[in-house]
Amino acid sequence: MSRINLVDPKTATGTSAELLGNIHAAFGATPNMFKAVANSPAALASMWGSFGALGNGRLGAKLCEQIAVAVADRNDCHYCLAAHTALGRKAGATAQEMADAQRGHSSDPKTAAVLSFVRTLVEQRGQVSDADIKTLRNTGFDDQDIVEIIADVALNLFTNYVNVALAVPVDFPGVKLVREAA
Repeated sequence: MSRINLVDPKTATGTSAELLGNIHAAFGATPNMFKAVANSPAALASMWGSFGALGNGRLGAKLCEQIAVAVADRNDCHYCLAAHTALGRKAGATAQEMADAQRGHSSDPKTAAVLSFVRTLVEQRGQVSDADIKTLRNTGFDDQDIVEIIADVALNLFTNYVNVALAVPVDFPGVKLVREAA
């Protein structure tokens, strides 16, 4: 059970109502995470705006979803792991690619470099080295890509923290955390 009220889109007002309508149109439903965040119109606008901005970035939907599951697993976020695994499959990733990404691995060298960087970024709370950045550059990523990767991680930290701290009920097919299995 959620630790806070999940805003009913039918009774929402103002900015929250408008944004929840946009979210429903995008997903065909209103995920519980957005209902929780709708308690703060400013937070909902920030989250939804970030999803929109990064969704139009250069990384592409598949890589962004792989990043999301790697971050979710590191943060023990059942909600985001389930949601982004489903969204990753919609973005063209195989079940194996999403399972590998959850563990921070990929058979694609560029994706593997990103996921390794992402895990370091999360586990070291931003304290990456020159060598970590150089590895991304050597794999073909430029400054724009590197900043976008960090922004994607930051957005996922926001969603992880919301879902874990507020115990938002998962409304996507469940996926087992790797950290739990270890």
